[in-house]
Amino acid sequence: MSIPDVIRCAYAELVVTDLAASRAFYVDVLGLVVTFEDDDAIHLRAFEEYLHHSLVLRRGDTAACARLAYRVRTPGDLDLAEAHHRALGVRVERVPAGATRGIGEAVRVQDPLGFPIEFFHDAEHVERFTRRYDVHGAGAISRLDHFNVVTPDVPAAQRYYEGLGFTVSEDIEDAAGTVYAAWLYRKATVHDVALTGGDGPRLHHIAFATHERSQILHICDHLGALRQSDRIERGPGRHGVSNAFYLYLRDPDGHRVEIYTHDYYTGDPDNPVVRWDVHDNQRRDWWGTPVVPSWYAEASTVLDLDGVPVAPQERTEAREADVTIGADGFSYTRPDEGFKLGAQV
Repeated sequence: MSIPDVIRCAYAELVVTDLAASRAFYVDVLGLVVTFEDDDAIHLRAFEEYLHHSLVLRRGDTAACARLAYRVRTPGDLDLAEAHHRALGVRVERVPAGATRGIGEAVRVQDPLGFPIEFFHDAEHVERFTRRYDVHGAGAISRLDHFNVVTPDVPAAQRYYEGLGFTVSEDIEDAAGTVYAAWLYRKATVHDVALTGGDGPRLHHIAFATHERSQILHICDHLGALRQSDRIERGPGRHGVSNAFYLYLRDPDGHRVEIYTHDYYTGDPDNPVVRWDVHDNQRRDWWGTPVVPSWYAEASTVLDLDGVPVAPQERTEAREADVTIGADGFSYTRPDEGFKLGAQV
């Protein structure tokens, strides 16, 4: 059976409890562009994006992730997405154009991992602000980069995404072969989706890219000036995995947002997989900065296609936090035999 040609991650829809507070964070602080807003929702995009939106904030009683969406190459790929998921035996819905403002006909599924996923091709085009330097601001955000999801069975999740044509760029394992996390891509960057081992399904974070590290640092300064530095959960720093410069923020509802730059090209067909030892603490931060416990423990609830929260399933395998958080106080872990940082395979 043919599979849909997924181009990239395209948008997320988050349920927020206070639309005004969320607008103040995403628009006034992060500088995202408002495409459309009313009393129930705000549709946002970053400066280089010309599709209608890459983030929808929808008002609701309980904060949650309502949808993660991928764009496919042609309208015919919707038929392939529908057939592929019906063969997997998961719930599938075909929704008409306009079911989400600015988005054409789509296929929505509750994927085998429990996440609400949408596939679409057609979307309304809007002004691209690439050259609107008069409105960018010092912390300008360029585009949506990736999703990170929490799932109890990383290898099963990896098989699902590989079945959709995704390729692994990096992963974290131990000597026994336990897989703690994996990064997979369709566009030629390190990832469109990352799989983090833990109780799930839950959304760990969505990530937006900037061009420069200075733009991330400006966001930190902006938050400090507003006396909102408690929005900063982790960073700024540099990842070992992906090599990217990062900052993790929490929005007013606790949804985690990463601001991200300087990963690397993965478009060649023989791009090597980078495999990290779970005991190598440079995998999560190249400088060895501690990973705060909340980063491993907390994530957003996800909804099913009816808008009902999905109960997380417990991870039964070892958890990365058990290796990282311990008596060593997050310091480096150096096994007697040593290890090669980010060994390519």
